[in-house]
Amino acid sequence: VQLQAFGGGLVQAGGSLRLSCAASVPTFSMRDMGWFRQAPGKEREFVGGVSWSGDSTYYADSVKGRFTISRDNSKNTVYLQMNNLKPEDTAVYYCAVCRRPGICTPVDYWGQGTQVTVSS
Repeated sequence: VQLQAFGGGLVQAGGSLRLSCAASVPTFSMRDMGWFRQAPGKEREFVGGVSWSGDSTYYADSVKGRFTISRDNSKNTVYLQMNNLKPEDTAVYYCAVCRRPGICTPVDYWGQGTQVTVSS
């Protein structure tokens, strides 16, 4: 199993970034996928998740209305569109394979992170 997140970078506050996560997971199209982030000195936190079909998404309150998760099962890829970014969104972002539908905890597999830095 491999999960590789990419697309991070440096952006000004109010800007946008789109993260991608390419997953080498045999049951990818049958699993909820999630995004998490970890800021320096803080615990890793849930950002959002998407159902196996892509029909349902769920988000942390801190990103609702600004972030959108989607997936393309034909490409084994999940996306995180981040708009109106704030300095407090600065973190390393990780994609993950969720064990249960509807709530991405616990996580079965973690991807490598990608750094997102938002300047004020």
